[in-house]
Amino acid sequence: MLGFGRVRFPYRRFLAASHNTPARYRPPLSLYPCRTRLMSTVSPTHPVETSQQRSATALDKPHADIDITKNGGPQKVKEKKPKEQTGTAYPLELSPKPEFFDHRIQMFEQLKAEYEAWVKDQPRQEITITLPDGTEKKGTSWETSPMDIAKEISKGLSERIVIAKVDGELWDLERPLEGSVGLELLDFEHPDGKRVFWHSSAHVLGESAEKHYGCHLCIGPPTDDGFFYEMAIDGRAVTNTDYPALEKLSEGAIKEKQKFERITVPKETLLKMFGYNKYKKHLIESKIPDGTSTTVYRCGPMIDLCVGPHIPHTGKIKAFMVTKNSASYFLGDQNNDSLQRIYGISFPDKKQLTEYKAFLAEAARRDHRKIGKEQELFFFNELSPGSCFWLPHGTRIYNALVELLRGEYYKRGYQEVISPNMYNSKLWETSGHWQNYKDDMFTLDIEKEKWALKPMNCPGHCIIFDSRDRSYKELPIRMAEFGIIHRNEASGALTGLTRVRRFVQDDTHVFCMPSQVEDEISRLFNFMEFTYGLFGFEFSLELSTRPDNYLGQIETWNEAEAQLTKALEKHHPGRWQVNPGDGAFYGPKIDITIKDALKRSFQCATIQLDFQLPERFNLKYRGPEETSAGDANKPPTRPVMIHRAILGSLERFIAIITEHFAGKWPFWLSPRQVLVIPVAPPFKEYASEVQQKLSAERLWADVDNGENTLQKKIRNGELAQYNFILVVGQEELDGKAVNVRNRDDVGEKKTRAATVPLDTLIGQLVALEKSRSLSNKIDI
Repeated sequence: MLGFGRVRFPYRRFLAASHNTPARYRPPLSLYPCRTRLMSTVSPTHPVETSQQRSATALDKPHADIDITKNGGPQKVKEKKPKEQTGTAYPLELSPKPEFFDHRIQMFEQLKAEYEAWVKDQPRQEITITLPDGTEKKGTSWETSPMDIAKEISKGLSERIVIAKVDGELWDLERPLEGSVGLELLDFEHPDGKRVFWHSSAHVLGESAEKHYGCHLCIGPPTDDGFFYEMAIDGRAVTNTDYPALEKLSEGAIKEKQKFERITVPKETLLKMFGYNKYKKHLIESKIPDGTSTTVYRCGPMIDLCVGPHIPHTGKIKAFMVTKNSASYFLGDQNNDSLQRIYGISFPDKKQLTEYKAFLAEAARRDHRKIGKEQELFFFNELSPGSCFWLPHGTRIYNALVELLRGEYYKRGYQEVISPNMYNSKLWETSGHWQNYKDDMFTLDIEKEKWALKPMNCPGHCIIFDSRDRSYKELPIRMAEFGIIHRNEASGALTGLTRVRRFVQDDTHVFCMPSQVEDEISRLFNFMEFTYGLFGFEFSLELSTRPDNYLGQIETWNEAEAQLTKALEKHHPGRWQVNPGDGAFYGPKIDITIKDALKRSFQCATIQLDFQLPERFNLKYRGPEETSAGDANKPPTRPVMIHRAILGSLERFIAIITEHFAGKWPFWLSPRQVLVIPVAPPFKEYASEVQQKLSAERLWADVDNGENTLQKKIRNGELAQYNFILVVGQEELDGKAVNVRNRDDVGEKKTRAATVPLDTLIGQLVALEKSRSLSNKIDI
């Protein structure tokens, strides 16, 4: 099974508890509503399509990275139509405040006093704090904090950092250290620092929402490009006219430099503190074991159930903006209450917000949905939501990608197959997908049996492998398919080409002997590097390890992870990271993340090592010492299965490259390669002759025989992003030549077109297409 992966949005430079703490004050290792890494069960895995926004990034998070556990699949969200308003009659802040404000504060202050008294009674001793460079600092347990160490190093450092890491665990800067530790001090530029900063900003947004709406908050996590807070608001819908009020209240909280205060609270007390909020009560009752405690944070009047950690105070936030709002469901379940979600972004420097706005403007200019409409590449229709209609020019791009891969398959020893789109549920039960993925599949009842459209190709390829006896002499078998996939995405989450229901993957599955794994992964790395190089993509790698819902034996997993680690170290030493617990349920994987022209990151390619499906499908081959398919006294020889995709979803990859190139396609991918323009009606016939000769060489050429002026025709051709415009008149007719204008020429060179013999030009254009060069240059 192959997913699609993550998308991240960097903007230029931007983009827990101690074991010594008694049970009453120790957070359990369970689920907290604000914990980033735990959002798969209490918050949507993916951003939803927004109903209102100031400016949208061009690509939303794609459908990959899908959590296929029971409660962690794609979230079911409501579509909400924009509500146009020119102003709002609502007050900035409710008066009087909701009663739960004072109720929470009174309980918090009492519990805080108890907690501080407990901390005061803890024995003090000298401790050693070791910094990443090996420097050691002395301190006192239960008194010295990470911020104290930062101030000792330099004032500038103490002002710049936002969070600490203590023995690898994120830690509040002003929370006392409890023993000798290793200490890291992180600023906003560190990924962990950024997420903590945005998590804290979500609390500021939550405070403002409570003041403005009197709402009941649900969850407020950071995301890859900011943060959001979900809430239940009685009798009122959020609109973009609310944004200024929310920002004004947030700016007030920021100016007050409200401290983030942390205490631990027993479950039974939490139920009293948040008794007014049925959503918090549900989380407490369902996620926190009886007899345990968890953490609560306060900033100003806002008190929330949250594992943290947080920045020291709200004054660290220098720029804050509400960006959009949408509808959602509690816990992502459409059977639950409908909620409202508000998104925001924040930075420690106002200049970063200016850069972010510029980034959004450029991303909007490159939006694949906008370019797709302008260039007539594709469209969607409400009669088949999430299923793309490819227009002729879009189909040209689509086919160019398929032809690229198909040509490489011939060279690299792949065998292309075609498997069914629909299978009996027994297949998915065998593979394990029915148990883990059923809710994300389109199922059908046929002759009293359950069937499903395939959401991935791998089980079908297992059936093909098992269709006859196999010998070790056949291995490796490299099986490829451009398989049509269907996944049951919520209608409100569908977004252009990046989040669809029907799509095609460039799936391959390699069946090989264990001794061949290393060589096959090397070949896959080579294939990937070649392909991404054609688009000018940089890439990074992550090893995603065993998830909680893994299948099979842990020893098998350890072996698979060790093999992938060895391959990564051999081919990309020091250039990869570990992503713990993010592997597929049947095997670990290598995720390859590419960066586009805006430095946004997208996970497209993946290499997954699978020992489970061969076992579940009883796949086997005859080894060198076996003379027959069966041997009752010898266990079967299992192949190793390697899942691989490079482009991933062709639909999503086309969205990525549309925005990467901003619609200015390299010649080999371009759906509009050449436009021929006659200078006057007498030369229309020659223009058509030129077009026919180009088409005979399988080049995409058009003729503009319209009534516009010559300059207007040239301008229209430039706006349509033709790579080359050929102007023909009497001189060109006499010399069997064309006057060539290159789309990418600038300045004086753009105005001084060259006259070239037609046959010479055709040869150069054919060579340019075959080269698959990013450059739009020919030798004229």
